[in-house]
Amino acid sequence: MKKIAVLTSGGDSPGMNAAVMEVARFSALAGMPLVGIKRGYNGLIGKDKPRDSYTHMNMDTVLDIADLPGTYLRTARCEEFYLPEHQQKAVEFLRGLDVAGLVVIGGDGSFRGAQKLGELGMPCVGIPGTIDNDLEYSETSLGFDTAVNVCMEAVRAIRATSRSHDRPAVVEVMGRNCGDIAMSTAMSTGSEAVVVPEVKNWKVEDVARRLSGLLARGNTRATVIIAEGAFKTMKPFDLYGYLKPHTQVFEGEKMTAYRLANVLEYMTGAQVRSTVIGYTQRGHEPTAQDASFAFEAGNMAVELLRRGQGNQVIGLRHGRMFHMPIEKALKIKPRFKRHIYQLINTL
Repeated sequence: MKKIAVLTSGGDSPGMNAAVMEVARFSALAGMPLVGIKRGYNGLIGKDKPRDSYTHMNMDTVLDIADLPGTYLRTARCEEFYLPEHQQKAVEFLRGLDVAGLVVIGGDGSFRGAQKLGELGMPCVGIPGTIDNDLEYSETSLGFDTAVNVCMEAVRAIRATSRSHDRPAVVEVMGRNCGDIAMSTAMSTGSEAVVVPEVKNWKVEDVARRLSGLLARGNTRATVIIAEGAFKTMKPFDLYGYLKPHTQVFEGEKMTAYRLANVLEYMTGAQVRSTVIGYTQRGHEPTAQDASFAFEAGNMAVELLRRGQGNQVIGLRHGRMFHMPIEKALKIKPRFKRHIYQLINTL
């Protein structure tokens, strides 16, 4: 194989730059030139100016990016890539650059794009890069450990102030369809309640009942961790009707961490405060665990392409790196850790 390419796609995650650097290091060691595709699949279908769609990468360009947050190659979501004509266009674009294999760093959507390219004759290897940790075939994904550590530090600081002022807290963390960040954060900080999108039709009243019970036991600094996607799976609640007698609220306003804290405050009688941790989970330097994951995954990705073993994804199982076919990996459905969820909400 003469030349390979690498791209980062979907939501950015800590460690993407480290993975790109390791792909560059090991491709250089194997004597294979590397092309960096900019802005994910957008760069493959010409959504940007052609000269701004890719860059030739070497050790001089990537040696200092490993510890940087974000992604040096930029990232984007590309709805057009679902169309077969754009998938074919991407293969032709890569072949026009003499690229014979592609490393895709991203989540399940990015892997589906890689699968389509593989079916069209462009060998691809996927490195899981998503803070949500929603790829069931692997024990973890690039960026998850960093995201949890960012949340852990934030929640510990919030709980210190909550303890000082006897005020419970609602803390929103990321997790569109998966509550792993929320549950890991709750476990690592001793938080007393967690709300995740996997639990359908959860009730605000149940959260208030849990908080009231904690307050009655003298726990005035109880913390409720909620994943951002959980608001979509909440049982319908008349937010406007409930809050209108108490505070200013607008008809049609959606439930948020701030509004959940408002509701819990009036339901429990405690001064409940809210915090949204937000993008700090994504834009942080990778932890040692994520940087090590990037090192091993980058090596394996290059080696697989060098040996002509495309259409694979890399993961971690029982603490060891492994690879398996993309198609097989994408068929494994996420399993909700219900026993962990129940433990957090009952202790």
